[in-house]
Amino acid sequence: MASKIIVRNPAILSGEPVFRGTRVPFKALTDYLEHERSLSEFLEDFPSVTREEAIAALEEARISLTAALK
Repeated sequence: MASKIIVRNPAILSGEPVFRGTRVPFKALTDYLEHERSLSEFLEDFPSVTREEAIAALEEARISLTAALK
């Protein structure tokens, strides 16, 4: 399943997965949540990512993980 939200391009952050159209790594979102920071804080610090994109990225990650466990 190809992501519509998260992309990887060797020319952008050395191929780190980022939100499409930005240089914001997906890992930044997971790091915020891991360190008990809110989605609102992430969105405030990275205004080029919308709430809908962040939620869709998390949903894609959940679906991917679930599929890998089957």
